Amino acid sequence: MANYLHSRHFTLEEAQTLIRKVKPMTVQLVQLKKQLDEKGYNIHRHEFFGGSGPNGERFFPPELEQLVDILKKLEKLGILVKGIEQGLIDFPHLRSNGQEVYLCFKADETEIRFWHSVESGFAGRKSIKEL
Repeated sequence: MANYLHSRHFTLEEAQTLIRKVKPMTVQLVQLKKQLDEKGYNIHRHEFFGGSGPNGERFFPPELEQLVDILKKLEKLGILVKGIEQGLIDFPHLRSNGQEVYLCFKADETEIRFWHSVESGFAGRKSIKEL
């Protein structure tokens, strides 16, 4: 048995079917990130600039709580979130030759049209026809 990074792998059909369920979540991730940016909240630092506590009021903004909730739901499904700003997610997949790759999807797309190797990342995206 080969050593894989992920214990869960999706077939292309499974991933395409899940897109209907998770696309709204990816779109919402993008929107929530924009809203947090507009409020001056840095999600990578988990704080507002200025004030005391995480946002000057000793609690996190509701948009951050929603964002974290979506991330947890996607993770529970076995989906990898690679970019909140674009709603970029990957589905671990095994090619017919046994190579572990990612089926790649962005919030502004309608279906999975690309894949890439684990090593190459988004920059190495190839057409799903070459899978």
